[in-house]
Amino acid sequence: MSNQQRRNFLKTLGTAGVASILSPHLLAQSNDQQAVLSTTTQSSNQTAKKGTLTLQLLQTTDVHCQIHSHDELFWEDGKAVFRKTGGYAELQTFLKQLKKRNPNTFLVDTGDMFQGSQLSVETSGQAFVPILNAMDYQLYLPGNWEVIYGKQKMQQLMGSLRAPKVCTNMYHDLGNGQKGELIFQPYHIWENQGVKIGFLGYTDPLVPIRQSPNYSKGIIYTKPEENLAHYVDVLRNQEQCAVVIILAHLGLSQQIALANDPSCKGVDYIFGGDTHERVRVPIQCTYSKVVEPGAFGSFVGSLELDFVDGKMVAERYELLEVEADSLKPDAAMMQILKNNESSFADEINKVVGYSTLPLYRYFVVENPIDTMILNALDWRFPEIDIVLSNGFRFCPPRTTPDHTGNIPITKGFIFDMLPVDATVRTAQVTGQQITNWLEKELNNVFAKDASKRFGGWVIKFKGMEVEFLAFAEQGKRVQKIQISGKPLDLNQTYSILACERDGDPEDMLCRIRGVKNAQNTAYTLHNVMESYLSTHQIVTPTPQGNAKVLDAPQTLLSQVTGVPYEFR
Repeated sequence: MSNQQRRNFLKTLGTAGVASILSPHLLAQSNDQQAVLSTTTQSSNQTAKKGTLTLQLLQTTDVHCQIHSHDELFWEDGKAVFRKTGGYAELQTFLKQLKKRNPNTFLVDTGDMFQGSQLSVETSGQAFVPILNAMDYQLYLPGNWEVIYGKQKMQQLMGSLRAPKVCTNMYHDLGNGQKGELIFQPYHIWENQGVKIGFLGYTDPLVPIRQSPNYSKGIIYTKPEENLAHYVDVLRNQEQCAVVIILAHLGLSQQIALANDPSCKGVDYIFGGDTHERVRVPIQCTYSKVVEPGAFGSFVGSLELDFVDGKMVAERYELLEVEADSLKPDAAMMQILKNNESSFADEINKVVGYSTLPLYRYFVVENPIDTMILNALDWRFPEIDIVLSNGFRFCPPRTTPDHTGNIPITKGFIFDMLPVDATVRTAQVTGQQITNWLEKELNNVFAKDASKRFGGWVIKFKGMEVEFLAFAEQGKRVQKIQISGKPLDLNQTYSILACERDGDPEDMLCRIRGVKNAQNTAYTLHNVMESYLSTHQIVTPTPQGNAKVLDAPQTLLSQVTGVPYEFR
């Protein structure tokens, strides 16, 4: 971003927005005594109100900086159906309607609110502070991507939000792995007419492994099981909470595993995030129920709780679709969005190419977006044996043609697909390394033990063809590997290409350890994509079946198994 763009951006924010960015509250509450002071009180009455009370808890998550309404994919009758959803202005209207029906409403966001778009990258997330503050959220949990700009910037961005922040497993690293105080307060209590609801917050402890290690430098993450029982006891017995809820950004598989762990006894619900799953009926586990409300502002999770004389007697959960075409955008929010985006709108909306096919990323095994990325890398580096693309989940679909009859791909959409413009890196590996790595990667996705599943999809590749069993035992999933049409030779050396991860060892590429002759190229992912689209103009990124799952459909939409859940 140029200096002039930065000046224009700050100018358009307005006095309130600038003040919230330039004077953030950086000193987070970090112990039990301070957390008690965070209680939100709706009534001065300190005893449970006699009679009936209905409280409504609303959740969004994984919006990933998608400020406008967008195409969304739904899986109906065995095929993809697309509708317009989301958009902060439309979401604001929808939330106001819900709050008008029941003023006893509490709104939370459970993470990944500062990463995922060009506007976020150009402003290091600052453009979203006034947007989020205008939404009147009442509690936040940091997601795994809140550290994208480093620990200090995360603290500044989160501190600039007016509502409290809760996270019970992120600690300051004092050096040499020594754990300091919690970065955010460990719990929060909402009190309404004498009824207390307690919230804990757990974000993904695998962040330093799943993402570039330097993003989270200075932070120590712990597993929820290490202190969960303690804080449940505090909320239940000390604070006398009628309901205890975990705000989680762990991924649905990990959240189900946690809800089956004895440390979760006493927790009523886990409000989940990270894996963009759409839970329409709460998943009943041994100790708690688990929900997760999709992504990109397309849905709002709604939990209504009925109380009689202070005791919960009934509950109702719905996954509510934010139907953009039926919602009048909130005028005040529209102005905030315009103010924040105006300095960058021309660049964000610049068309760099077209697709003849709908672009989406929902299938676990292969999808058009990653096929397009792989095609671009293979075009730029035809001498490389295998090109790789990480198994990302984020990026809303793009399916609406313009006047040309094709689907426009803008520069902003490249940022949606690839928010981190990583350097393209090459290396050499043996066939044995490839085999071992594939087994490990597939286990990260399909491990029988839900607690061992990472949050991403199957790694994407071109130049290599793999047949595998998703639900076999670890080490026995890969059934066949061919490279350039020939069977894999365990002893042969192959060239590979992937993106560099900031903070990884020099001999690691795409989580493959011990690679040889690793070196950065002169290209980044973004300029490869722009050059490819500029040269080809119109692309048709049809998945080629490079990864074939033998015991599940190619259209697999979730890694979650063993529970009554279906992505749709």
